[in-house]
Amino acid sequence: MQIAGFVKNSFLDYPGHIASVVFVPGCNMDCWYCHNRPLWKETKRIHPAEVENYLQKRKGFIDGVVISGGEPTLQKDLEAFIERIRALGYKIKLDTNGLKPDIVRSLLDRLDYVAMDIKAPPGALSRVVSFELDDTPIWQTAELLMSSGIDYEFRTTFMPLLSIDDAAAIARRVQGARKYVLQQYRKPENSPHRLEPHSSETIKKAAAAASQFISNVSIRGL
Repeated sequence: MQIAGFVKNSFLDYPGHIASVVFVPGCNMDCWYCHNRPLWKETKRIHPAEVENYLQKRKGFIDGVVISGGEPTLQKDLEAFIERIRALGYKIKLDTNGLKPDIVRSLLDRLDYVAMDIKAPPGALSRVVSFELDDTPIWQTAELLMSSGIDYEFRTTFMPLLSIDDAAAIARRVQGARKYVLQQYRKPENSPHRLEPHSSETIKKAAAAASQFISNVSIRGL
């Protein structure tokens, strides 16, 4: 299990819980606006034992562990790492882009919460991830989560190349989902793309459009 970053305490990354956050390197997308881009390209590594030793000492103070990235489902030792963390008594939240539905399926009985990023409406993924990419696995993972009984959320960073209609199209594709979150885009530092974020009014209209298909729609980052 490769670990590129570790946040010891977070009140934001696991809804309703105090959590530690593990960031893995590497990703099978290349979103130029990714907030974690420096982390998933990081070459330095933190030994898993360092994380596990910290968690051993913090039992009773921290509720859960978030495994984020990069893309965690690319890690060969992910399942074993999750099992060791669960053995310490922690809840596990997985952040994923949904491109590995078989991996997510194999982990479901070891997870307590899944946050899945849906980057774009059906057929439009290449608009935001920098290259052509089949989005079929993403919708397979979405359907898996919706039928699984596990606690989950879908979320979309409402970057400038997405529109109100796009937010509605995503919500329509996962109609009836448990929770959908629109996240405000932040301009990345040191990027040739300097597109301005949508106004708060526009993102609120996008959330209203999505709520035609999903009852629980919220906004983060305003």
